[in-house]
Amino acid sequence: MHGLDAFFANVQLPSMSEVAHELIQTLNSENPDVFEVSQIISRDPALSARLLRLANSAQFGLPRGVSTLDEAIQMVGLGQVRALALSASLSDAFAPLPGLELQAFWQHSMACAGYAQWLAGALDMDGQQAWLTGMMLRLGELLIGHANPQALTEIERLPQPPGARWEREKRLIGFSEGQITAELARRWNFPMQITQALERAYDPLVEQAFSRLGAVVNLAGLLADMPGADALAVDALPHDVIDALGLEVRWMKATFPSADSFFSLP
Repeated sequence: MHGLDAFFANVQLPSMSEVAHELIQTLNSENPDVFEVSQIISRDPALSARLLRLANSAQFGLPRGVSTLDEAIQMVGLGQVRALALSASLSDAFAPLPGLELQAFWQHSMACAGYAQWLAGALDMDGQQAWLTGMMLRLGELLIGHANPQALTEIERLPQPPGARWEREKRLIGFSEGQITAELARRWNFPMQITQALERAYDPLVEQAFSRLGAVVNLAGLLADMPGADALAVDALPHDVIDALGLEVRWMKATFPSADSFFSLP
């Protein structure tokens, strides 16, 4: 990790709120306390209001409106509310970057999260953990942009076929965005399963210790790179990764989700 240490020595880490840090700690608990999570989020009124707006939006389609965080957690689920709270906190932690359209960036991140959750559902994996990991994958590119704006221009150059951004990052920086995000997540004390998945998402079949979550995020990231993707996009995915996960191509095509069904952060 010497090279990553050198990279981070020239980067000012984004400032994470105390609420976000405490929420990260609850990720390490096998049985997080609903009341504790609700109390943590409620200490940030702006974040609480943002989550309530989202819970009451058409994206969730709840049978009735919710007016408190406890109701939102009860109706939406603890894992989803916590993942959304962390996503909102992470998006607020990064300053805008010249040469990067942040709205498109976060739409891409939400798509990656949505695809990861969809795939995890077929593998009996933690869907919310997959969602959060997928959302985080591209955060490393923001650090690259702050450390090396010229490299960011080359990384974002068009055309950009699926996976091209990762290849350009490796060529220009020596690390993919996922590997950089993994180190950031490690410094922020995210669970080891998330940091390992981010680290291996670039090429999940290289490591001896196979990370199913890393492979899921790899596929999700490639799909997010295909705007307007439909079921035919499955044919363009690396089938050795699909096979390693034990996914069925027929199922993937039959259940392929629409990007319109994914969450967006208000």
